[in-house]
Amino acid sequence: MPEGDSVLRAAARLHTALAGRTLTRSDLRVPRFATADLTGRTTLDVTPRGKHLLARFEGGLTLHSHLRMDGAWHVFPAGAKWRGGPDYEIRAILGTAEHTAVGYRLPVLELIRTAEEDRVVGHLGPDLLGPDWDPDRAAANLLAAPDRPLGEALLDQRNLAGIGNIYKAEVCFLAQVTPWTPVGALPAATVTRLASAAQRLLAANIGDRPAHRNTTGSRLRGQDLFVYGRAHRPCLRCGTPIREAPQDDRPTYWCPRCQTGPTPG
Repeated sequence: MPEGDSVLRAAARLHTALAGRTLTRSDLRVPRFATADLTGRTTLDVTPRGKHLLARFEGGLTLHSHLRMDGAWHVFPAGAKWRGGPDYEIRAILGTAEHTAVGYRLPVLELIRTAEEDRVVGHLGPDLLGPDWDPDRAAANLLAAPDRPLGEALLDQRNLAGIGNIYKAEVCFLAQVTPWTPVGALPAATVTRLASAAQRLLAANIGDRPAHRNTTGSRLRGQDLFVYGRAHRPCLRCGTPIREAPQDDRPTYWCPRCQTGPTPG
């Protein structure tokens, strides 16, 4: 499940392969942009913004993509066999003399003017892994709707950009409150510390590491996350079985002993 850390790693791979190089192949396999041709343009940079990817090209064009649940960008040496899914799932191909970047199952893919990027990412809150990160601003955004459940507020990219369902569950565990706790029930200083903790978790997982995340610091197999995906298994802190219930149509995990606050009936 792509979240801010995995999107940043994807952007880094794309930037390394494409930036400063001229495109020798361009194929956008979505109806609206099927006739667009970027061949001959130089890639200027590939930048992540929350869960969004912005690939900028000379001439003032940006290819905007969003991975959502299943999307992925893969980079291959020129001439290598592609591995990432069947051909019918390919939505974009960007090739240079050295590498080919292939986008699979991209639910969002659009070519826009670079000057108009705010149209697609201007609504986002401070990026947990970006230069605009500001925990005080993120906390103020969260507290602007005090009756909203914390888990839902954390997933709202307008508040802070980069958190997905995994980090939502892990951050709530570290804050020792359930995801259904109203944001306004927490002291403002606690919300600021919570936002800072979320940033530290994502930052700790952006290095050259396997795709799985680690929020516990443990090297033991099956103990890399505190609660996410651990339904009915013992809490790593107290041994109580972890519980699971949907929140906003997504599976949500919590420890009924370590975390206080409201829970689903």
